[in-house]
Amino acid sequence: QVQLVESGGGLVQAGGSLRLSCAASGRTLSNYGVGWFRQAPGKEREIVAAITWSGISTYYPDSVKGRFTITRDNAKNTVYLQMNSLKPEDTAVYYCAADRWGVGGRRRQEYEHWGQGTQVTVSS
Repeated sequence: QVQLVESGGGLVQAGGSLRLSCAASGRTLSNYGVGWFRQAPGKEREIVAAITWSGISTYYPDSVKGRFTITRDNAKNTVYLQMNSLKPEDTAVYYCAADRWGVGGRRRQEYEHWGQGTQVTVSS
């Protein structure tokens, strides 16, 4: 069983940047696909980035493409989400998730392991 812990959230002004980290323990993360999701109050949880086990392929929805970058450091058992040019509408709790098939899919249902989330607040 892999445990995931997110960190790096906080309060930032619009246009600023944050880097979120997703640290894994229990098992190596190198074989897992990883996704970053977010959930704002009253809204569905949505994907913002995903990466395959190899790190070769990534996915971003249009809402964050060009602003967010997902990377992984398997030596550190950690996946990162670099968020630039942040907007107030990026405000949400951000979660990382891992899928044992290594696919790094776009749907919540594809992920078996979830972290507790980290709050990101972007002020205007």
